[in-house]
Amino acid sequence: MTNTPPPCALRVYLVRHGETAWSLTGQHTGKTDITLTPRGERQALALAPVLRTVGFDHVLTSPALRARRTCELAGFGGRAVIDTSLAEWDYGDYEGKRSDGIRRLQPGWSVWRDGCPGGESASQVTGRADRLIASLRALSGNVLVFSHGQFNCSLAVRWIGLAIAEGQHLQIDPASVSVLAFNPAHPGMPVIAQWNNVPSMRPDSDLLAKDN
Repeated sequence: MTNTPPPCALRVYLVRHGETAWSLTGQHTGKTDITLTPRGERQALALAPVLRTVGFDHVLTSPALRARRTCELAGFGGRAVIDTSLAEWDYGDYEGKRSDGIRRLQPGWSVWRDGCPGGESASQVTGRADRLIASLRALSGNVLVFSHGQFNCSLAVRWIGLAIAEGQHLQIDPASVSVLAFNPAHPGMPVIAQWNNVPSMRPDSDLLAKDN
């Protein structure tokens, strides 16, 4: 991957979708088109006042319902372009399973190293992330991206040139905002400028009653 930034400043704002029933239980959610919980919808709404302070030149979203709904509630549904390369890791045979259950069958398993039978390998996700990064670096300005937990971590470590396995060291919460950019003091040096910023939810949200 080249580290050369485009002529104009580029900042990529990565948003993980809001909470789902499976993110609560720790089940691997790749292609299963699960929607947000009521709390996840409230989390997505809390993104709106934070994101509206930034002028975005491009808005992209994963095709998954949970990402598209987060994008819509955050106020960008009418502008978003669906990009299939933003999909979550394809967990194949491990779809819907928890890591502890997988390790009982395959001791020591790590998605970051071993990938998923019937799904994507670590090298395949690396390739997908690298291709997406090349596309993003052809843009300029502020780019807003709605995607998923493990793929956002994959994208972040590949942005700064690390092996995809390093993504296991990043924590990313539902409805969080992270920023990939270039160091202004060292042109061409990619950086993670912000990570896992979770906006506060208003206690008087209209959706609060649905949680009770």
